[in-house]
Amino acid sequence: MPVPHPRALLFDLDGTLVDTAPDLARATNALRHHHGLPALPYAVIRAQVSNGGSALVTLALGLAKEADGHGEARTFLLEAYGRAVAEESRVFTPLEHLLAEWEASHRPWGIVTNKPRAYAAPLVEALGLAPDALLCADDLPVKKPDPEPLREAARRLRATPDDCWYIGDHRRDMQAARAAGMAAVAVGYGYIEEGDDYRGWPADLWFDTAEALTAALCGPHQHN
Repeated sequence: MPVPHPRALLFDLDGTLVDTAPDLARATNALRHHHGLPALPYAVIRAQVSNGGSALVTLALGLAKEADGHGEARTFLLEAYGRAVAEESRVFTPLEHLLAEWEASHRPWGIVTNKPRAYAAPLVEALGLAPDALLCADDLPVKKPDPEPLREAARRLRATPDDCWYIGDHRRDMQAARAAGMAAVAVGYGYIEEGDDYRGWPADLWFDTAEALTAALCGPHQHN
């Protein structure tokens, strides 16, 4: 079955809409430095960014989430990140052009992220983004892969799930989209762990690049 063209767009944030890895890598290596450890390679950190602050602490220090000192280390990392959430973070090229075209035609779009609002909202504001809905990790009692944040975002866009594409760079994004009744759209340019083939995720569409995604949404069928 062909996937209908969307009337509303919903994006994951980190690794899908915005390349936040440089700022998160700096905070992760600040934690390493604090513990007298050498910096990790950027590519190693980038692959873990979509898994959140706790995963970055585990990567940086080898501390499991339940281990003594994990919470303190996570606080250090997030405080370091919070001081500069948008120093090097940028919207993936050419998605800024996609958003400009989408907004110019008065079509709604939003963001559903597992990032806490304390970091997501300043980042979105610093980048000059103006989503019609922003759902963060702490806005509801549940977060992805639970579908409710996606459903709530659709309600705020005055759209039905059938109207929406949910675009993400993690298997949990596809699970949430499927459960919410939205088209699940996987992108292969984001923060994907080594050995994880994104074309094996339970998606409806797969795009290798942000350019391919933009072409699909800004092509000749964009008003269907």
